[in-house]
Amino acid sequence: MRHHNVVRKFGRKTGVRRAFMRSLAKNLIENGKITTTEARAKELRPYIEKMITIGRGATPASRGVLTSKLGGGVVFVKKLVEEVSPKFKDTRGGYTRIVKLGKRLGDASPMAIIEFVK
Repeated sequence: MRHHNVVRKFGRKTGVRRAFMRSLAKNLIENGKITTTEARAKELRPYIEKMITIGRGATPASRGVLTSKLGGGVVFVKKLVEEVSPKFKDTRGGYTRIVKLGKRLGDASPMAIIEFVK
């Protein structure tokens, strides 16, 4: 039984799913907003918001944690700590917004845009 297990598996094994979340997070940090499926956006939201909260500290230890979470993306960590996180210095969560779009033409998957609020 899967009681209280809310992780979406996306039909992938653990390592592939972890890499998939990292790539979505890197794209969001790089571009500020991405268009993806609604399920992927909902799964990405807590992942990226925890990273922003860690990045608000801007200590060497927090940079190390973020580097491990992003899989060695030093450029993305720098952008997250120096550009994205300072915008949310006085905010206590809710750093991202999910805007629902229509269904995708190919397979009718519900689409969404996930973006930073500020």
